[in-house]
Amino acid sequence: MTKRPDWLRWARELQALSQTGLHFAEGSYDRERYERLGQIAAEIVAAHTTLEVGTILELNAREFGYATPKVDVRGVVFRDDRILLVQEAMDAGRWTVPGGWADVNETPSEAVEREVFEESGLRTRATKLLSVGDRERQGHQPPFPYHVYKVAFRCEWIGGSLCSDGSETTGAAFFTETDLPELSVSRVTRAQIERFFLHHRNPERPADFD
Repeated sequence: MTKRPDWLRWARELQALSQTGLHFAEGSYDRERYERLGQIAAEIVAAHTTLEVGTILELNAREFGYATPKVDVRGVVFRDDRILLVQEAMDAGRWTVPGGWADVNETPSEAVEREVFEESGLRTRATKLLSVGDRERQGHQPPFPYHVYKVAFRCEWIGGSLCSDGSETTGAAFFTETDLPELSVSRVTRAQIERFFLHHRNPERPADFD
């Protein structure tokens, strides 16, 4: 399990304090203090990544209310002993299991079924929770400004055919465990795929977490 760097933990905690404080602040003095906390958090992230302070502040400005982790859902689809991967348009053509952010007013299964369809053209039914994990502790790179939980579901193929819309994904195909393409490690790691194959071969295996 990968340990998140201290600077990222500090920056996220400062950002969470800023966001939550701004949500409850009543006076202008308190708002200024919490806004400054957010500025410091953005400066820390910018110092360790390729992101600009302004870009980070714009991202953070879209968040409101009590700060909580964001949820990234991933759909794991097998055909025989091969796993479905999609080719990411935004990551130099690297590959990942289909997925993305869960939307408001969706159940987890609705979110993952939608993402699989949008990115691969396959209609699926979520049948089993495979894993819930903290993104940084799973070895994803590069670090992300938000704290993210990644949630993977086994999905059964029930219709549709392989295709990609060309905007988010440029390809979709099934791969064996020993013949994986270059992965988009921001989205999925080889270790995670190996765990998905373990679940595929042992359907009674309990879900992984943390």
